[in-house]
Amino acid sequence: MGKVYLVGAGPGDPDLITVKGLKCIKNADVILYDRLVNRELLEYARPKAELIYCGKLPHHHAMKQELINQTLIKHAKKGKTVTRLKGGDPFVFGRGGEEAEELAKNQIPFEIVPGITAGIAAPSYAGIPVTHRNYGSSFAFVTGHMKNGEEDHIKWEALSQIDTLAIYMGVKNLPSIQSKLLSFGKNSTTPVALINWGTTLKQKTIVTDLQHMIEDAEKGKIENPCMIVIGEVVKMREKIQWFEESCGEDMPKEVVL
Repeated sequence: MGKVYLVGAGPGDPDLITVKGLKCIKNADVILYDRLVNRELLEYARPKAELIYCGKLPHHHAMKQELINQTLIKHAKKGKTVTRLKGGDPFVFGRGGEEAEELAKNQIPFEIVPGITAGIAAPSYAGIPVTHRNYGSSFAFVTGHMKNGEEDHIKWEALSQIDTLAIYMGVKNLPSIQSKLLSFGKNSTTPVALINWGTTLKQKTIVTDLQHMIEDAEKGKIENPCMIVIGEVVKMREKIQWFEESCGEDMPKEVVL
């Protein structure tokens, strides 16, 4: 029997992978990797390692989740070391829990290797701390990628009381996010940062507020992958932004609308 490692590849910058995660890439016989995994990480794989792409786009999945699960099990039963390489952290909106559950059900040995999630990393690279003693002592991760009717399961009333919200993949659902938060009392002037391709050389940050974030996202041509940060901590960007400036001409100019 082989073994499966569910590995978080981090948010995009290949240098942010953990030491243990890198070891799992180097030692793997088979690597199943997602769309947002930086391809530079695959260069550390063994020359004979089998690389299997299983990324997902809206309405188009290279491999359905059921097939991914079956592929992990199949290769492990052949005695192979399998690394399942997932963007960010496998247990933060990465379906890692579902995959681990399926492996356990089939008595496949596995390990979880946590990764740095975009909800912390993208704001950090944009100069926004998700917590700050003067601005926010609580924060929450929220999925913005919702199926029809799924938004009813998100506790927006409770979330409206949280100081900082980090919303994943929510660009297409900005109208619903805005409407829910405003209806439960979130101030329309609450600062918002839209961070496109966070931690990569394509990173672009738009600073706006809850009232204007939809129109400003359209003006700035913001698309997923995008981290939406809502809260007073966004104000810190004026003082401590560093990444875009440090990368100089390789980075797009900041967009503030």
